Amino acid sequence: MAESDPQISAETAGATDEVVEAELEHSEEERASIRAQRLGKVAALREQGVNPYPYRFDRDRTISELREEYGSLEAGEEVEVSVRLAGRLMLKRDQGRLTFGQLRDRSGEVQLFVSAGVIGKEELAAFNDLDRGDWIGVRGTVMVTKKGELSVKVASFELLSKALRPLPDKWKGLADVDARYRQRYVDLTVNSDARRVFEIRFAAVDSIRRELASRGFLEVETPLLHLQQGGATARPFITHYNALSMDTYLRIALELPLKRLLVGGLERVFEIGRVFRNEGIDTRHNPEFTMLEAYEAFADYSEMMDLTELLVSQAALAATGSMVVTVRDVQIDLAPSWRRVSMVDLISETLGVEIHPSMPIEQARKILDGLGLTYKPTWGSGRCTHEVYDELVEHTVIAPTIVFDHPRETSPLAKPHRHDHSLVERFEVIVDGRELANAYSELNDPVEQLARFRDEADLKAAGDPEAGDVDLDYIRALEFAMPPAGGLGIGIDRLIMLLAGVESIREVILFPTLRPEAGLSDADFPSA
Repeated sequence: MAESDPQISAETAGATDEVVEAELEHSEEERASIRAQRLGKVAALREQGVNPYPYRFDRDRTISELREEYGSLEAGEEVEVSVRLAGRLMLKRDQGRLTFGQLRDRSGEVQLFVSAGVIGKEELAAFNDLDRGDWIGVRGTVMVTKKGELSVKVASFELLSKALRPLPDKWKGLADVDARYRQRYVDLTVNSDARRVFEIRFAAVDSIRRELASRGFLEVETPLLHLQQGGATARPFITHYNALSMDTYLRIALELPLKRLLVGGLERVFEIGRVFRNEGIDTRHNPEFTMLEAYEAFADYSEMMDLTELLVSQAALAATGSMVVTVRDVQIDLAPSWRRVSMVDLISETLGVEIHPSMPIEQARKILDGLGLTYKPTWGSGRCTHEVYDELVEHTVIAPTIVFDHPRETSPLAKPHRHDHSLVERFEVIVDGRELANAYSELNDPVEQLARFRDEADLKAAGDPEAGDVDLDYIRALEFAMPPAGGLGIGIDRLIMLLAGVESIREVILFPTLRPEAGLSDADFPSA
């Protein structure tokens, strides 16, 4: 090598980065000053005939591909192979006639070795004038430093996009949690854990798609705007459709359109899509979130149990390399087969209380009184049973558990249990005290479905904003005959929370819902 080798590694470079703003918590005045300096650099480049925002750059490999191809080189070895990489400049250290940098693309990071002996003093000075956060393209040869760091000896470089604002401190990242979610583009740049979470998300969703496709399920798209409120019990968002002069609902579930496709003979369908519920925001709830719903003709809820175990366990394996996840230092094994227990048996086992949807309402109310739970006069024994489970039992379940045979009263779209008509063939999957999945043997009797829709409409008329409407078109579809079927819904965001071991749903949604940002104005964007 033409230069000495004052090695700088990815782990140590940040502590001595020459770009001073990387080490500071900036005040508003400092940020404005840095932005003005960088706008000055942009103007100077344009005066020199250099476009600081060129149209494209032809790279020939990613950084991970570079590492895969040349990772076996020995310390001090160099190959005369020219490579073209592009990414964001994350670190930079000037050592006189030699500058080290760190380049990052989506796939990884690599060290840049920039010397005056290779590119000349003027080009080295131009490289040193780059800022942390700039996107650049580089051309050079592959080498490994004496300390074993795979590097690119830069022969030329090109500014691809000038960063006008300084990145946060490499070690501290964005200290303000709301700022992390609001400026996810910055969070992903400086926070390796945020990148890890979303890599898990993308891998898990891809695994689910592949597993369903391999079993003959067709991925479809259904409308986001619905004429009726249905498919789940939730408060909807309402919007106005000007062309038809009518209100419509943002969908609260994917269910009813997908089951119409079963009527049409598609037999196995699924959708991974956004749904919207006009409810509170907390660590487990966001007004818009992602659901998987899948429907299989000629199956019932027992097949859905097997399918749920498969999809979740394989998603964990694909995303994390293991079916064992760690939540708050507790290891949870997602490998099949999971425990299966009825709701009434789980209540009895947990609380020592015998309650059942078929019992007289007075007896059910007495049990709730004894447990310190309140109830509404309109509730039957089934709703009372579900309240006991929701409030006192569900949160105690840690290992993946299929809780089956729910009250008929709380499940308007599920098929009556074949042996006990106070129940339905429905189950939920509970992991770490949270509902992860919900599934049924699907109700396909149009007469009974219409009666249940009318019961829901009565509740809505009585003031329940979460109750559904009578969807007459869906009833008409059922009258053309829907085959027996099993249906499954999995909350994708909660699944990713589990796999990534995070406690807030905002950590797994790229752009979670937030209050409008106070104070941001046109005055924050002065021109040069």
